[in-house]
Amino acid sequence: MKKVAIVGRPNVGKSTLVNRIVGRQEAIVEEKAGVTRDKKSYVASWRGVTFEIVDTGGFLAEGDELEEKISQKSLSAMGECDVALLVVDAAVGLTNEDSDVAKVLRRTKIPIIVVANKAESEARQFAAWEFAALGFDDLQPVSALHGTMTGDLLDLVVDKLGHFDDIDGEEGKNTTKESDIFAVAIIGRPNVGKSTLFNRLVGDDLSVVHDMPGTTTDSVDTIVETEIGTLRFVDTAGMRRRANQSSGTEYYSMVRALKSIDRADVAILVVDGQEGVTHQDQRLAERIDAAGSPVVVVLNKWEELSAEEKVVRGAEAEEKLAFLTYAPFIRISAKTGLATHRILPAVQNAIVAYRQRIPTRELNVAIAEFQSIHPPKGTKILYAVQGATDPPTFTLFSSRPIDNSYMRYLERKLRERFALGPTPIKMRVRRRSDG
Repeated sequence: MKKVAIVGRPNVGKSTLVNRIVGRQEAIVEEKAGVTRDKKSYVASWRGVTFEIVDTGGFLAEGDELEEKISQKSLSAMGECDVALLVVDAAVGLTNEDSDVAKVLRRTKIPIIVVANKAESEARQFAAWEFAALGFDDLQPVSALHGTMTGDLLDLVVDKLGHFDDIDGEEGKNTTKESDIFAVAIIGRPNVGKSTLFNRLVGDDLSVVHDMPGTTTDSVDTIVETEIGTLRFVDTAGMRRRANQSSGTEYYSMVRALKSIDRADVAILVVDGQEGVTHQDQRLAERIDAAGSPVVVVLNKWEELSAEEKVVRGAEAEEKLAFLTYAPFIRISAKTGLATHRILPAVQNAIVAYRQRIPTRELNVAIAEFQSIHPPKGTKILYAVQGATDPPTFTLFSSRPIDNSYMRYLERKLRERFALGPTPIKMRVRRRSDG
């Protein structure tokens, strides 16, 4: 059974958190430090995952003989566990003792989640982000006493434990989980060359692993081993079969394309280079952008254009799809294979950027630098944290609202600093509560 250690300085609410997680009054809770001395274990379960919670005594870098023994047991618990929850007190704020515990935890190789306890109010939840200065990427404000956001904490714990799941047996060692396979949809209007490109990408030079039914009754997703790993190509060619039987060709093709976008992690938007970007191409691009999926724009049939036409069509495409500022534009010929070798590396770059998590310390150093170069008007960004990946999502904590032009500036600078170019990113602002 996987183990989760709850560590921290005395009297931050570790035992209260244990009781909240296990769902019953197990650990003794008193309003004085040092009640918990020995490490104690309890069984907990969340989202069908059962794990062991190890409650520890308060950690002190310096103290009397008894306190040193308690601290040593806390250290021992850290070494035996798969995930550690560093509990701190949001009502008190960051202390030297918290920093001492963090220094010890940074020497371990296990995932660390900073749990800012006693964050019942919005003001405390905001103030809790000062603990990001401890240098760990994961921070969750909670109130163990009231149960506030403890479900979010357990979601994070279970996700971290999942990284340690091992599959027994020789056969399982090389098995790729379906959830780890990125789905790539080839999107576009009818007759822009989607099927030709699909066949080019999954042709004889690629090893087809197996076909699996998609979520629609008449489409098949093809899983292939490629130079960048295992990918699942979401087949959108099937949409033309129904469309050809109806006078509403454009309608049905759009409906199927939209469904494919929802099912995919990465979209390859195929545009007919001869016709240029149409209104329907723009609608598809807007939907992809709204879905938050990385996108690679492919201008097909490029070999049939003259040199002058290539300049005009290329500039026109980048202008009409200017809102996809992060997307690479690749000129290809699916029919002859011209430049198609550039597509998979572009997809790989998008996947890497889509999954990228920036260390909190590096993110805040960058934000501080950007502000010093170009300060925002009438406000100051106090702190920033990346709350999620897929796509990278950032929360900025500021004293006042931030105008849109400055947000665009920050987005551009973040892309440049952390190579986030091929993926959309999301940014939101939270104001410091006056209460």
